[in-house]
Amino acid sequence: MSTGDNRRSPQKSTTAAATGGKAPETSDEPVGGVLPVKKTARPAAKTAGDGARTASSSNGSAKSNGNAAPAKSNGGATPAKKAAAAKVTTPAKAAKSTTSTTRPAVKSAARSETAKVEASVLGRKTTTLPRATSLAKARRPVTAIRQKRNWGAISLYVLTGLIAVGIVVYGAWPSLSKIGQKSWQQQADSISGIHDYLKTNPEWFKYDPNVGNHKAGTLTYPIYPPVGGVHNPTWQNCMGNVYNAQIPNEQAVHSLEHGTVWITYNPSLPQDQIAKLVKKVQGREMMMMSPYPDLDSPISLQAWGYQLKVDNADDKRIDQFINALRVNASQEPQAGCSGGITDTGTVPLDLAGTGM
Repeated sequence: MSTGDNRRSPQKSTTAAATGGKAPETSDEPVGGVLPVKKTARPAAKTAGDGARTASSSNGSAKSNGNAAPAKSNGGATPAKKAAAAKVTTPAKAAKSTTSTTRPAVKSAARSETAKVEASVLGRKTTTLPRATSLAKARRPVTAIRQKRNWGAISLYVLTGLIAVGIVVYGAWPSLSKIGQKSWQQQADSISGIHDYLKTNPEWFKYDPNVGNHKAGTLTYPIYPPVGGVHNPTWQNCMGNVYNAQIPNEQAVHSLEHGTVWITYNPSLPQDQIAKLVKKVQGREMMMMSPYPDLDSPISLQAWGYQLKVDNADDKRIDQFINALRVNASQEPQAGCSGGITDTGTVPLDLAGTGM
């Protein structure tokens, strides 16, 4: 009985060894407790050695029991060699499989590291997001920081500019104010009732080459009060002078030549009317006033070449005449009115011998 039992045991061991030698090729069962895919070549070789030793011990057992033939019939050491060869080559394939499996992980890790570096260079917070997402966030346009405006400096520049413009306008105002305005001749022509003798009687104002414009003694004029022509060498003072008596025509015409407006009035004019005329003349350069006996109108205004007769001191045309013709209507624009004669009377003074 015991002998029979011993004979069956080697056969079972041999079969197990033979089967164990072929198991790695046909089954995914672990050999020696370790999966071949996850083991390297060295552990696989060790496992093959263990299988060989197991087979050897089984054969030894068979010999001791006098049953060596079954071991030979089962191929002896051939199954062990096959198992060893299978176990040696299989881990290499497993290593290759492992390498191919880990390559995407390595690439992913590399991309993650690249994203981290790019994010740190761009000043972004490091994240473990995928590379595409990290780059998309890193490349977003940075919103510009609005700087605070220096309103003090801006106000200073604006104020300086306004001052400069004001200076320019102030300097150019005399010229700018005349833009679009009528000339003094046009203003004079627009006055109702004015008489322009320069147009109607230009011969009165011609220069006489024999005597010039100056002539001593008493002179006659086409109209009275006269508005121009040959005159006395001495002018009547016209610095806003108000004369209470008649003045010589010859000296008055000389004053007109300098640009003076001469207001004459009939001595019968009411005193309040005379007072209004005085306010328009007194103290004003290039103006003078005197009574004129036998005047055919209450008031008559004269400038070089122009005359206007009115009935009342409140007539607005008086101011229009003064504003248009004072200084402008002149034969000698640069001449003054001071230094003239202030004496009254009808006979002109002959001061040629005195050097005046």
